[in-house]
Amino acid sequence: MGRKFFVGGNWKCNGTTDQVEKIVKTLNEGQVPSPDVVEVVVSPPYVFLPVVKSQLRPEFQVAAQNCWVKKGGAFTGEVSAEMLVNLGVPWVILGHSERRALLGESNEFVGDKVAYALSQGLKVIACVGETLEQREAGSTMDVVAAQTKAIAEKINDWSNVVIAYEPVWAIGTGKVATPDQAQEVHASLRDWLRINVSPEVAESTRIIYGGSVTGANCKELAAKHDVDGFLVGGASLKPEFIDIINSATVKTA
Repeated sequence: MGRKFFVGGNWKCNGTTDQVEKIVKTLNEGQVPSPDVVEVVVSPPYVFLPVVKSQLRPEFQVAAQNCWVKKGGAFTGEVSAEMLVNLGVPWVILGHSERRALLGESNEFVGDKVAYALSQGLKVIACVGETLEQREAGSTMDVVAAQTKAIAEKINDWSNVVIAYEPVWAIGTGKVATPDQAQEVHASLRDWLRINVSPEVAESTRIIYGGSVTGANCKELAAKHDVDGFLVGGASLKPEFIDIINSATVKTA
């Protein structure tokens, strides 16, 4: 068995009750491959998690977009891993570049978050990626390796981790890493895991791509050997998300 294709939809800070119900209806009516071909996880804002979870087709799972770095308590405005587990939310996105940039989350802080979420039984989509300045300076792999290393130093079991490579310059900008650029970083990341963690973890860990993924470009990206799926932003709010899920069939063709 190879790595099962993974498609995540990050709704970010978007949605009203009506819009959320429309998106869920579209997802529920969509024709998609069976769960043994593709794993689908959608990540609405916290406030919509219960309603999405209760209305969504059973083979699609939900993820929170963040959680606190340790046990709950006097941390106003935060949501703990324990609360997500209590609500039956199986997944969480951690280390998204928007949180790293806007809220100053460091590599170490993200590593701590990943370790704590895993310790509570959550599965984690851990995000890494470089800015345009870093890419132009030729330091893409240094940046991505440092972000991954901060996680690797805190965890032993990678079976519930999906790595999302999201070049910051491609998020919401309409600029997409070319399939070759994505493949190059994914392959380098897998090599890093092979050398620094283990060959088994490198082989089994899914590395997904995020950054202006659309219905139009997803098949070409999915065809790349080390691209194991997508973390989709804006397009996950639209019907084309179904087309992106269906790109999983490229791997089985």
